[in-house]
Amino acid sequence: MAADGAAALFDVDGTLVDTVYLHTLAWWQALAQYGHEVDAARIHRAIGMGSDQLLDHLLGDDRDRSEDDAVEAAHLALYAQHWPGLRAFPGAGDLLRECAGRGWRVVLSTSASGRELEVLRRVLDADDAVHAVAHSDGVAASKPAPDLVHRALEQAAARADRSVFVGDSVWDVEAAGRAGTPCVGVETGGFAAAELRGTGAVEVHPSVGALLDGLDDSVLARPGAGAR
Repeated sequence: MAADGAAALFDVDGTLVDTVYLHTLAWWQALAQYGHEVDAARIHRAIGMGSDQLLDHLLGDDRDRSEDDAVEAAHLALYAQHWPGLRAFPGAGDLLRECAGRGWRVVLSTSASGRELEVLRRVLDADDAVHAVAHSDGVAASKPAPDLVHRALEQAAARADRSVFVGDSVWDVEAAGRAGTPCVGVETGGFAAAELRGTGAVEVHPSVGALLDGLDDSVLARPGAGAR
């Protein structure tokens, strides 16, 4: 299939589902279990990266990597304790459906593993609007590398310059920019509007609910509206 469509690509953690601070706590506890004292504020600022990038960012890429798998497993086990209480942000599912109704190919593009994504999709309860998914299990490098964005575009057979990425972190904005796709930012992951714009976001909203309310004035108003 020729890549000529227009896709609305959505990060999930911190953008559609309220998980950023749960991930921060789980990483803080997992790292402490293996003797790494890392300030929670530094961990929070790294959320949005995949685990491969996050551990390099926090611990250095010249470290002994022999415990990485164990730390990642500890993080997942600790984070999984919160799964029964996860919630989607207000308007998240409605935004996906509205974008699909306007002709966008909606793709979930996330650094989460396939197992985590299954849980997140149940929380979102919007599979009827989702055209495809791309997650960290299927790429060589996670955000801020552009691999996930490229994979999501491939899944939707969509052009980068006719598509839009929606995310909550500077890592989302950077990954989208490196893939040649404009990024719309939301502040629900804890990054300020000025930071998201400074990294290259074309517009920033307080939340996906606010984006939904202002959709007619957004690059997501219709497919191709934000094409460059």
